[in-house]
Amino acid sequence: MSAWFITGTDTDVGKTLVASALLSAFAGKGYRCIGMKPVSAGVDAAGRNTDVESLLAASTVKASRELVNPYLFRSAIAPHLAAMEEGREIRFAPIHAAFGQLRQMADVVVVEGVGGFRVPLGREGDSADLAQTLNLPVILVVGLRLGCLNHALLTREAILARGLRLAGWVANHIDPNMARPEENVITLRDLMEAPLLGEIPWLARSDAQHAAKFLTLPV
Repeated sequence: MSAWFITGTDTDVGKTLVASALLSAFAGKGYRCIGMKPVSAGVDAAGRNTDVESLLAASTVKASRELVNPYLFRSAIAPHLAAMEEGREIRFAPIHAAFGQLRQMADVVVVEGVGGFRVPLGREGDSADLAQTLNLPVILVVGLRLGCLNHALLTREAILARGLRLAGWVANHIDPNMARPEENVITLRDLMEAPLLGEIPWLARSDAQHAAKFLTLPV
C-alpha cells in the first residue's frame, strides 16, 4: 500500500484537482485507489462537499462518505471555527481509524488536507500535526500566482521541520494573467530540492483526467 498527503501553498490552489488527477493516473496503471478528505467545510444544496465528491468520482474503490470524509461541516470557513459553530470537535483518532480502514481496501490512498499546511483544526493541533501523525510523504501543490515563491518555500520548510518527506511538488497555473510564470517554475525547481511531479496548465474547468496527463507518479 502506498499513500500520500496532499497539501497546498494556500486554499484554492488546486489540491483537489491534483489529488483527483493522481487517483486517475494511478487508476490508469491498474491500481486500486481511493481518495480521502479527513476534514471538509462547505456543502451544496444537497449537503455534499464538492472536494469530497471529486475524490469519490476519481476513486476506483468504493467506500462510504463517512470513511472518506470523517468530518464534514456546513459552513465554508476555517474548520476549527466551523466545528465550534456546530458544537463539535475535530479529533485525530477517528481520522486515523478511517484511514486504517481505507488502506486495507486499496493499493493507493491519496489524503487531501484542508487549506494550507498549517490550518488550525482544534485543540489536538493543525493540519500539519495531522500529516505528522499520519506520517505520510507530502506532495505540495503550488498555486502559480504572485507571492507563490515565498509561500512555496515557507511551506517546504514547515514540512521538513515536521520530519516529513517532501515527495514532490506540482506547479498549478491558477492565474492565467500571472507575469513570468515559467521563470517562477524555474526558480522553484532550483530551490525546492524535491521532484517536480508536473506542471498543470491553466484549465478553465477542472478536469482530473486531463490534468493527470501532466503528472508523474510519485515514488
